[in-house]
Amino acid sequence: MTSSPVITSQPQFGIASIARNSWQTGTFDCCSDCKVCACGTFGFCCLGCKVAKDMGECCCCGTSVAMRTLYRTRYRIPGTLLCDCCTAVCCAPCSLCQLKRDINIRKEMGIF
Repeated sequence: MTSSPVITSQPQFGIASIARNSWQTGTFDCCSDCKVCACGTFGFCCLGCKVAKDMGECCCCGTSVAMRTLYRTRYRIPGTLLCDCCTAVCCAPCSLCQLKRDINIRKEMGIF
């Protein structure tokens, strides 16, 4: 009589399979979350405050290069300070929307 193999873990799929150390969406993937896109377009400062609140920081820091860099280093997302600066300065609304989308996805994954 042979023994049956015992399954100790179930296969994972869906949102849990997204890489934890990369941006969950691209900088210009605004249409992937239209609510965040609209908020970033018409309420940029409000979205910045939401991001800062999510990160446990001062409301004034939400749209800054420092916030993007803090988030990127916290989740070990590859990049440089120069890239953070260029993205946050040249494409501020898209950069902030990407940050908020990423926070929302990580909350759904339970890793924020």
